[in-house]
Amino acid sequence: MTGAVLFDMDGVLLDSRDAMLATLAGVATAALGRRVSVAELPPDAVTTPRVKVLTGLGVAEPDELCERWWDPSLATAAGTRLFPGALEGLAAIKDAGIATGLVTLQTRARLHWLLPPAALALLDVTVCREDAEPKPAPDGLLLALAELGVGPSEAVFLGDTTGDIAAARAAGITPLGAGWGYAGPAALTAAGATTVLDDADLIGPGLLDFIPCRPTTLTGTAHTR
Repeated sequence: MTGAVLFDMDGVLLDSRDAMLATLAGVATAALGRRVSVAELPPDAVTTPRVKVLTGLGVAEPDELCERWWDPSLATAAGTRLFPGALEGLAAIKDAGIATGLVTLQTRARLHWLLPPAALALLDVTVCREDAEPKPAPDGLLLALAELGVGPSEAVFLGDTTGDIAAARAAGITPLGAGWGYAGPAALTAAGATTVLDDADLIGPGLLDFIPCRPTTLTGTAHTR
């Protein structure tokens, strides 16, 4: 392998903000026996652990209730879609002979109804919640690289939360921020992202230009520390 690009899913490849918020509200509705609207969720709900959000809403035993209600609520929530440019970028990476991987907090069972088959076919490895200690631990990223046969110094990880950036830094992988995702450019920069990209159209082989000691040829707008 000439290198690898690893991705988070939600907020990076997949535009799922509305669906995640609707799912949180749906679980809270089922637990509390009254309608809970998205407007009642805290402003940072999409970047806060779901158990913490639900506890703040007064939900008792949120872990148990998420096991029971999360998937049904997500399945009936507003639809998700790939960000424009994400699929084309994945295809270009593969065409360049570069390995691709997904490291997500979603379970494996959800992948096939969250991502289209065309996107899944372009991923060489997928590491899900049940496969490794979740981010911000580096375990999932290191597992993905081990399966690809690529070292941390030969890889970049594109994430959209501070936990993503922390995981990449802990793994020794170049951390890149997806400014269009959940946390936003300022939070990603503060967390230590080497570069924050501002548009999903920048997904492509040029991401490897951010691996140390490689020449930079990426075109477009990015914010570099």
